[in-house]
Amino acid sequence: MTARILPSTGLLRRVRSESPALPPRPVDDPGLVDRFARRAVDLRVSLTERCNLRCTYCMPAEGLPVIPSDALMTAAEIDRLVGLAARTLGVRKVRFTGGEPLLRADLVDIVRRCSAHDVELSITTNAIGLANRAEALADAGLRRVNVSLDTVDPDVFAEVTRRPFLDRVLEGIAAAADAGLGIKVNAVLLRGVNDHLAVDLLAWCLERGHELRFIEQMPLDPGHAWDGATMVTAEETRALLGEHYRLEPDEAPRDGAPAERYRVSTLDGEQLGTVGVIASITESFCADCTRTRLTAEGHVRSCLFSDDEVDLLGPLRAGADDGVLLDTWRRAMWAKPRDHGDDADGIVHPSRGMSAIGG
Repeated sequence: MTARILPSTGLLRRVRSESPALPPRPVDDPGLVDRFARRAVDLRVSLTERCNLRCTYCMPAEGLPVIPSDALMTAAEIDRLVGLAARTLGVRKVRFTGGEPLLRADLVDIVRRCSAHDVELSITTNAIGLANRAEALADAGLRRVNVSLDTVDPDVFAEVTRRPFLDRVLEGIAAAADAGLGIKVNAVLLRGVNDHLAVDLLAWCLERGHELRFIEQMPLDPGHAWDGATMVTAEETRALLGEHYRLEPDEAPRDGAPAERYRVSTLDGEQLGTVGVIASITESFCADCTRTRLTAEGHVRSCLFSDDEVDLLGPLRAGADDGVLLDTWRRAMWAKPRDHGDDADGIVHPSRGMSAIGG
C-alpha cells in the first residue's frame, strides 16, 4: 500500500496496488453482507453523470467529461440488476441518482420496469424539469423525490449553482407535491455563502410540510478543493437552528438512515415538524451503513468514499448468468471498507466526484 497527501486538503489517500487478503465470505448468506456485519438493503443507482446545474461543491464550472451513451446502463440492464438485487440480495429500497436523473429521457420507463420488483422507489433530483414529469413518474411507481436545494434566495441560489433556475426548481417541487409524491429537501451549508439562510430554508420547508435535511459538505468535489476547516459542521448547524427553534431528538429508530432527526417546535413549544442533520464527516454513521451503489456504467461501489469499483455491466453484456452477477456483487460488498473509504483511520478523498459516482 502506498500513501500520499492530497494537495490543499490534508487528507491521507491510500492507494492499493493489489487487493488485500480478506477472510472468507459466509457461503450460506445470500445477501450483501460485509466483514463488519453490515447488510446492504438500500441501493443507489446512478443514471448519468450529466447535470444542468454546476454547484460549486459538486461540479466544475465547465462540467465533467461526458460518458459515451453506449457505456451507460440501458433501461433493460438496470431492470435486470435491480431485479436481482430485490429478489435475491435483499434490497428493499432503490433510489435513482446522478448527475441529474431527469436528464434520462427513459426515466419513466426505468421507474415503471423497476416498480415491478417490490421495492420502494425514489430519486435524488434538482427538480429542474420535474414539473413536466412528476405525474408520469408517480403513475409509473415512483414514491418520493429528494430534492437538492441549498437556499430559496434567488441570488444565493445562482451563486451556488452557477445557474438562475430557482423558479424552475420550485415549480418542480410544487408539481411533485400535486402528484402525491413524498418530498425531502437536501441542503449543504457553505460557510459565508448560505449558512446565514439556514433558518429561512427550514421555515420554508416547515410551512409546506417538506422534511429538510442538512448535510455536511463532503470531500466529493472533482477538483479536490474541499477543506474541512470551511465545512459547516452538524454541531454548528444545530446551533444555528437552535437560535430560532427548539430541537428535540426524534426517538424513532434510524434503521440505517443517515439523518439524525429532530422534532422542531417554536421556542414557546408549538410543534412544527421535523428536520434531519446528516453528519457525514464529524459524527460518522458508517457502522450502520446499509447502502450499495451502482455507477452509471454499471460498477458496484460499496462505499461512497472508496475508489474501489467492481464491473457488473461488462460481464452482463458478455452473457454472464445471474449466478455470476450475484456472486460478483456479493464479493464486492464483502470487501467494503470499514468507514470513509478505508479500514484505517482517516478519510479518503475519492478520485471521482459526487456527480460521477452517483449521490
